Amino acid sequence: MATLLSEQDFDVRVTYYQFSVQESHDTLIPSPYPDDAESGTFLKPYPMRLDFGSAGHTHTASAVVQIWNAEPEPDSRQSWDETAESQIETVSGELGIWSMERADETIKLGSAGRWRVRVSSGNRNEVARVTQEVGVAYGVERWLLQFWPEANRDRNSAEAAASQRRNDSSGRTP
Repeated sequence: MATLLSEQDFDVRVTYYQFSVQESHDTLIPSPYPDDAESGTFLKPYPMRLDFGSAGHTHTASAVVQIWNAEPEPDSRQSWDETAESQIETVSGELGIWSMERADETIKLGSAGRWRVRVSSGNRNEVARVTQEVGVAYGVERWLLQFWPEANRDRNSAEAAASQRRNDSSGRTP
């Protein structure tokens, strides 16, 4: 059973429908944000970076970041418009939050390595409406980022795959 290790709340500035999280030591990133950013994509992974597509042009979204010791159950306490999964690698165990510039806060994963992430977003239609009809919105769009170490994702699947490879190779003739 997965255990929640920490939770952080952030206000995330969104510009041009996007924001990003990336390795905190941004000089190590092959393509730092906003290089090669694609608009219209909900979640786009790059080496050491994840880009997020918002439904609002320029606004401040609310984000909750959860760090788990293993893959958590999907969050069902709220209604989410979109959900996707990916992975990110970090050498520092910290991720910077980026829009037009780097935010002061960092996401503290706790250790370096490969991490899985499940990203959920809600109130997307409402933030689109507000940013088009009213202007800048504050806290309308909600984001949940759930991180867990990739090594703990599913040991049984990894063991089954290794076992299958052994079985496949034992039946071959040279």
